[in-house]
Amino acid sequence: MGDEDDPKEYRWETGYEKTWEAIKEDDEGFLEASVADIIQRAKRKRQALKQGSQKLGMMRHLYILLDCSDSMSSQDLKPTRLLCTLKLLEIFIEEFFDQNPISQMGIIIMHNKRAEKISDLAGNFRKHIKYINTLNRTSLIGEPSLQNGLEMALSSLKLLPSHASREILVIMGSLTTCDPGDISTTIDNLKLEGVRCSVIGLAAEVHVCRQLANQTGGVYNVILDDSHFKDLLLQQVDPPPAAVCLESSLIKMGFPHQINVEGSEEPLTMCMCHVDSIDDGSKLTTGGYYCPQCFSKYCELPVECRACGLTLVSAPHLARSYHHLFPASNYIEINFANQASICFACQKQFGDTDKQVYECPNCKKIFCIDCDIFVHETLHTCPGCSTNLATFQITHSN
Repeated sequence: MGDEDDPKEYRWETGYEKTWEAIKEDDEGFLEASVADIIQRAKRKRQALKQGSQKLGMMRHLYILLDCSDSMSSQDLKPTRLLCTLKLLEIFIEEFFDQNPISQMGIIIMHNKRAEKISDLAGNFRKHIKYINTLNRTSLIGEPSLQNGLEMALSSLKLLPSHASREILVIMGSLTTCDPGDISTTIDNLKLEGVRCSVIGLAAEVHVCRQLANQTGGVYNVILDDSHFKDLLLQQVDPPPAAVCLESSLIKMGFPHQINVEGSEEPLTMCMCHVDSIDDGSKLTTGGYYCPQCFSKYCELPVECRACGLTLVSAPHLARSYHHLFPASNYIEINFANQASICFACQKQFGDTDKQVYECPNCKKIFCIDCDIFVHETLHTCPGCSTNLATFQITHSN
């Protein structure tokens, strides 16, 4: 039964879709033009889903709740649901920290009616990928407990400052959840704390997951296949819009430096991140980053100082996060009518195969589809606006 608040219809309520009618022959009897148009639409699908020019949050705290119950052993995703999910999560984690370098992530698994935290909130993507790779040996038993997983994530997220977004991403393969109490109370607590919960279902729509996403402002989708699964995961890479009611506040951060001892080499010291590590072991090293407040040593950035709590970052991390505050405007898709002979960015000649081109609403420059995707997913700065001082100041003063 569908949710009454959701205006979308189900696939079986929309009637038959005659997809073969989208492929038509051209004047010479070839199908290349129709096929090229379909490929072009698929390329720009992610960009078309993005809304306007919204300011996005720079700092994110995200917990991934992964279903590791018996249902994840199903082979509708090859080789199994769990192995396919772990492989896609590796790609997602690397992309997440590439686009959100000063954010943090944690991983919680749900199996046998319990929730288990396998990775605390941290900004080291290698650490999370290492833990993900160990899950392929996890025994898939029992049912998941969605409530226990949400409560465990909420207990950590509610202690975090309000200037950073708090998010939970649930990957659910089971159609049932075995909870110790009323999950509606947990959903109300998540809503009260401002935690945004999104759900990706691997089997079919579940009413409680729909309610969880709707109540907390997240999104809920059910996958069609592994490629659709990957698209849904990558949609979570972009941070949610920053809250309008959020007051501006100064955030204290530290920029670590090297300590040079005059007349001698740098001394052998132990870093705080591996001082009690069981897996890697603690080692004496010479290099490292020193907290400017308490002089604790760390081997990599970004990290939160375990001694004084100061967030330690480098200047490139802030520079790479800056584009979320001033995202590039969505280009307008227009029919090609010789508005320009070449793409402004890559200088590619426009030809007969280019049915649509893309125009920046600010600088009015014309771009091809590949440059449109590259600008909005990787570069995050319009080449036309950035080379024109007047338009660059307009777009960064809103």
